[in-house]
Amino acid sequence: MGRSRRKKPFYEKVRITDVGAEGKAIAKIDDMVVFTTHVVPGDVVDLQVVKKRKRYQEARVTKVHEYSEDRQDAFCEHFGTCGGCKWQFLPYDKQLFYKQKQVVDQLNRLGKVELPEFEPILGSEKTSFYRNKLEFTFSNKRWLTFEEVESGQEFDHMNAVGFHIPGMFDKIIDIDKCWLQSDPSNGIRNEVRKYALENGLTFFDLRNQEGFLRTLIVRTSSTGQTMVILSLFHEDKEVREALLNHIAEKFPEITSLMYVINEKKNDTIADQDIIVFKGQDHIMEEMEGIQFKIGPKSFYQTNSEQAYELYKITRDFAQLTGEENVYDLYTGTGTIANFVAKKAKHVVGIEYVPSAIEDAKVNSANNKIDNTTFYAGDMKDILNDEFVAAHGNPDVIITDPPRAGMHEDVINVILNAAPQRIVYVSCNPATQARDLSLMDEKYKVTKVRPVDMFPHTHHVENVVLLEKR
Repeated sequence: MGRSRRKKPFYEKVRITDVGAEGKAIAKIDDMVVFTTHVVPGDVVDLQVVKKRKRYQEARVTKVHEYSEDRQDAFCEHFGTCGGCKWQFLPYDKQLFYKQKQVVDQLNRLGKVELPEFEPILGSEKTSFYRNKLEFTFSNKRWLTFEEVESGQEFDHMNAVGFHIPGMFDKIIDIDKCWLQSDPSNGIRNEVRKYALENGLTFFDLRNQEGFLRTLIVRTSSTGQTMVILSLFHEDKEVREALLNHIAEKFPEITSLMYVINEKKNDTIADQDIIVFKGQDHIMEEMEGIQFKIGPKSFYQTNSEQAYELYKITRDFAQLTGEENVYDLYTGTGTIANFVAKKAKHVVGIEYVPSAIEDAKVNSANNKIDNTTFYAGDMKDILNDEFVAAHGNPDVIITDPPRAGMHEDVINVILNAAPQRIVYVSCNPATQARDLSLMDEKYKVTKVRPVDMFPHTHHVENVVLLEKR
């Protein structure tokens, strides 16, 4: 006979008091921390615990008794179902407050290093239509709203093009208007859906691995250019050309129309051949007169205008005089490297993705920047003592690693290279804090400034200056 499952706690009329890591709301009941979502500090709610741990619990809200005075109405019709923009009901000044607090808490709690007074977070001038890239997924398993399920109605089709439902790998919410990317993004997605339904094109079935339409990527730039990449599961030349010609005719502002035949089981196209159907194979970005070539596989900060502000802070922290040998780690398409090159003696950029390094070289050549050198490969393999000996000890290292932070081997090489300054740009203050503690013996944190790149989300970038002790 199996053991009976113990009933999980239910809490009534609990006041939400704070926001923690990953944007989860916090309530404290006696000495227990309870995490939940879709509420803001000041809300009074009933909570049903769904997960119990020794030091914390996770719960879902079953009823709201009182709304916080800080709460505002969400502006998107898909809010609460779509997994993005979860902080829409928080005024923007409160979002910035909690993002700054997140950085302070994580650097203090996890880093355990001496810290200066933090500079105030830099907010984004745009809080909607600020992204330059979105990827939409086609699915024949549309997510039904609660109202649709309750209606008992049978629907003519279950096709959708939009975003994944959190925790549901094959369920897609059909998006009518997304507030993240400016025109023509919404128009392109809605027109492709309309054309597909009218012409009987099949939407992808991820479980059964069948269907025609897989994903749609729209990239826009501050220079007014637009790239569209349509991913298809199999080739059908006649159908494909008809669809692409329809898109090109409806949206003549598209400057790069591309497609890819992806027969794999996953949607990633970084390892696939992406083919130009019409226009160029890239779009261009611009900062301070420097032109950046962005290909279909290129990484570029998804908030163009705020990326410029982020890079200005990075350059200011680096304190370049024109005499420094600079290493730019995780350089991507060389955006930071080329951006700081005019104030450095030489910049060495290192990046894992070979195609990004080729773009970085092109960006230097196109802008007549001749004091940069770029290398492709795994950071922990390329950046070693021999590499430093061959390319000269860096005076300044700028590092902008992925969310996982820097490998310990990379940190050890940085410490051995002993630059005067390290500017650490991070999209994850938790792993940044861990790395700061590993460098604390030789480097002191002298400046910290958070930057908000993603309004209405809990994500935050953080720039730290470390100076040699």
